[in-house]
Amino acid sequence: MSLDYNKKNIALAKNLRKNATREEKHLWYDFLSKHEIRFQRQKAIDNFIADFYCHKAKLIIEIDGSQHYTEGGKQKDEYRTEILENYGLKIIRFTNSQINSNFQGVCAYIDAAVKASLREGGGICEANVEGSTR
Repeated sequence: MSLDYNKKNIALAKNLRKNATREEKHLWYDFLSKHEIRFQRQKAIDNFIADFYCHKAKLIIEIDGSQHYTEGGKQKDEYRTEILENYGLKIIRFTNSQINSNFQGVCAYIDAAVKASLREGGGICEANVEGSTR
């Protein structure tokens, strides 16, 4: 299944790749870029840009900075999650703090979520690994 995307977001996605946060770089270079299942970073989907996307597992990983914890940020994330879940995607979220303080736990959670999704044919089972802010 091909995902719809807004062509106007392609340039923004490229810019976000070049200017990734410290936590995004850490997760990408120290784990996701080497994962046995391919991930993409700053993937345009619909009118949004996912921090990390795994097509095979139908999984989006978001790393949330402080802007996600305002009332407006929470509402935007809920709306975005609803739209993306309509594509059959699962979104898991981690805070910057979780990346910095529990990196191995975050990586283990992601790996378990990918494996569970692949076992279920692309639908994520609840992974029982500490670290996510689903």
